[in-house]
Amino acid sequence: MHLAILNTGGTISCIGQPLAPMGAAAFAQASMAQLNPALLAQHPDVQLSYLTELAFPDSASGTLDSTNLQPRDWCLIAEVILRHYTDYDGWVILHGTDTMDKSAAVIAKNVKDKKVIFVGSMKPYSIEKDEAIFNFACAVGFLRSNPVNGVYISMHSLVLPHDKIYKDRNIGVFKPLNNRS
Repeated sequence: MHLAILNTGGTISCIGQPLAPMGAAAFAQASMAQLNPALLAQHPDVQLSYLTELAFPDSASGTLDSTNLQPRDWCLIAEVILRHYTDYDGWVILHGTDTMDKSAAVIAKNVKDKKVIFVGSMKPYSIEKDEAIFNFACAVGFLRSNPVNGVYISMHSLVLPHDKIYKDRNIGVFKPLNNRS
């Protein structure tokens, strides 16, 4: 299984003090060195390709915090997926949690017959690796299970269709939509 990894920004790939987005190329290098060995040891049939061509025009790093994403940025994400549509079996989109659901909804309307999963974390990979690695590994494991084509979100031990999960902003945790209170 060949998966494309696309880093749009968000907390998962922030570095420094104060936190700032890490560029896609730098994140790809860090992931290949630190994350891939453990992940690929568990899933030797998976090939991960980090695409670094996405660059949001309003960002020096090329990535954006999800609160700053605009409709044109969602179109850029979709364009990259569509440009490489036949090259990959599935997509893992690293994304900030604040507008992950909005981006996922746009991608679901524009990208058909593919498996796309959005992944984020509440703490940066550079500071607290556990959550980012867990959410990423859940996404890869889920894609390996050959789910039906669609757009999903992997957060907090949940992997659900993008329209069946939400972020409870009061406590900062993703929950199934049927648990919304």
